[in-house]
Amino acid sequence: MPCKLWLALSVWLLLPTSEAGRQMPKLADKKLCADSDCSHPILIARALQDYYPGDCRFIPIRQGQLIYVYAMLKDRGNLFWAGSVQDSYYGQQEARIGHFPSSVVEETHPLMPASTEVKTTKWDFYCN
Repeated sequence: MPCKLWLALSVWLLLPTSEAGRQMPKLADKKLCADSDCSHPILIARALQDYYPGDCRFIPIRQGQLIYVYAMLKDRGNLFWAGSVQDSYYGQQEARIGHFPSSVVEETHPLMPASTEVKTTKWDFYCN
């Protein structure tokens, strides 16, 4: 019985520090996308430098990687974009959409205009 109590206490102490499965603060209230679902990439960008994320809302980026950009945050979050990293070998990295600073990439291929303004939801900043 003491072992089960110790295990339960240990798990309980770790929960508040874990970011997985919880709502994180919103970076912005609106974003610009190519369509209302933000399902089409706006552009392809290349990473100018490595970026190590501060929390689960962001994705890690290595210099030289290609990033498919799906949204550009507006207003207070206008320094961040949302996208997915494409590794040098397809399938080498699990596909994951996340945010990153626009300052660590350069636009290489415009694909569609970011002309649709969309409200962000809690799911845009949810850590799973």
